Amino acid sequence: MTQAFDNLTLSQRVYKHLREEILSDRLPPGTELSEVALSKELAVSRGPIREAMGRLAAEGLINVRPRRRAEVRSLTPQELIDAYEVREALEVLAVRLAVPRVTEVDLARLEQLIDQMADHAKANAIGDFFAANVEFHETLCELSGNKKLQEVHHRLEGEIGRFQARTLALRGSLDGSLTEHRAILAAIRLRDVEKAAALTAAHVRVPAQRLQATLPDGAHPHSTEPGPGDAAPPDALPSDAAPPDALPGAALPGAAVAADAVAGDAVADDAAARVEAGSVG
Repeated sequence: MTQAFDNLTLSQRVYKHLREEILSDRLPPGTELSEVALSKELAVSRGPIREAMGRLAAEGLINVRPRRRAEVRSLTPQELIDAYEVREALEVLAVRLAVPRVTEVDLARLEQLIDQMADHAKANAIGDFFAANVEFHETLCELSGNKKLQEVHHRLEGEIGRFQARTLALRGSLDGSLTEHRAILAAIRLRDVEKAAALTAAHVRVPAQRLQATLPDGAHPHSTEPGPGDAAPPDALPSDAAPPDALPGAALPGAAVAADAVAGDAVADDAAARVEAGSVG
């Protein structure tokens, strides 16, 4: 953290800078943040630092301590599972609201993001893949037209997304994730609300289910439905888990979203079958 900021919207600039440092894991959980030290490092007064910390605390990214100090917050496995359950409910609602509203322009935008994920996966650009993946899900929420839903979902993405570097192993193969995204889009294109909602729920749920399986008996998830997921969970991975570089979603060479109703239904049905079979992704 060495860049200085000018006098334009200092609080916003500091907030964005610190948030990016946290989400990228350059400021890992447990890192202490001092107003005084940050003020010197970023060459800004302590007022904007304090305001930025207040926003980060409200998003659950830091815990504020006495004497104008803060600490980057960590999540317990159960807290992460809880966050995924809320994210699942939000995205299912977003899809239900979005399907009747989407235009061809919206569909093209979603398809472009999937194509970007495929390209990034082929290039093994994990960070870029993850960024496109997050944008896909945030776009679905935006298309819902519900501002409050977008706001809460954005906060959850911050809490969940900062663990992606260490926990993408919970997701499974890149191929599986891409197939699931394409199936969701195919169902939306068909205006099949129920199928799109079911596929979205299944897709988001995978990491939480796999994390739940690593916890001691007696800790049970609140959700009872099946399915494959997206983003990624905390640093409490089983010792035999796949390496963290197995980020969600990989390229399916030449794969494309169905151009007509029949092809689209086939893609969605295939993904639904994968979900019921407990496929990774």
